[in-house]
Amino acid sequence: MFTIGDFARVGRVSVRMLRHYDAIGLLRPAHVDPASGYRFYEAAQLARLNRVIALKDLGFTLQQVRDILDQRVGAEELRGMLRLRRAELEAAMAAASARLVQVEARLHSIEREGAMPTDDVVIKRVPAVRVAELTAVAASFGPEDVGPTISPLFEELYRRLEAAGVAITGHSIAYYEAAPEEGDGAVVCHAAFPVAVAPDPGYDFAVVDLPAIESAATIVHRGPMDGVMPTAQALSRWIDANGHRSTGYARELYLECPENKEEWVTELQEPVARA
Repeated sequence: MFTIGDFARVGRVSVRMLRHYDAIGLLRPAHVDPASGYRFYEAAQLARLNRVIALKDLGFTLQQVRDILDQRVGAEELRGMLRLRRAELEAAMAAASARLVQVEARLHSIEREGAMPTDDVVIKRVPAVRVAELTAVAASFGPEDVGPTISPLFEELYRRLEAAGVAITGHSIAYYEAAPEEGDGAVVCHAAFPVAVAPDPGYDFAVVDLPAIESAATIVHRGPMDGVMPTAQALSRWIDANGHRSTGYARELYLECPENKEEWVTELQEPVARA
């Protein structure tokens, strides 16, 4: 038998917490001395304590914890519940992290308001190129929608090209077009690799000729594409301030894509005409 202090020490919880669990009927002592009122616990009760703490730390209320444990959920079923809850929390953390990146990008854009790139923007012709591509629709052109849509496309396209024995002949390209039939602001995302093969109905990807951009305002973005907004908006301000107007979505030419996304180098190529 353990005193409440010893049981708290072994279970890595506070005495106050054990008293609270006793008061709400979640974990009662194995024995209470009728004379002194001292609480005593058995080693076997550590199993219930571990379950209580695990469920509570995963976000269940104490009432939910008691309901789960009182239903005598088996160890395997409990592990399954914990895995599911862990997956939910991991998804929530990933979503929160993505939102934080977007908040930081917006703050960066605000900080750079009024700052105009000078030598960074180049007007040039972007030549036509034959590409293999896969497409999918994103709910908006925002990085929070485009990133999760287009990244899996590149991974899948690379796998399919490798399986088909088709060599990639240049840097990867992303380009976009409006998809109004899919909802206001929706865009079709094209993930593409340059190739030197003819279209073939036997391929499980499309082979198309991406036309030239006769006049493109280009700027280099360094870092992950989640943070592209300040660079893209700087390019837009330059276009407006220098007598041009945008005529479509910017292409993205991925010049360097090492494992560390902070080291990525991407050229934005926005088609423009004289205003």
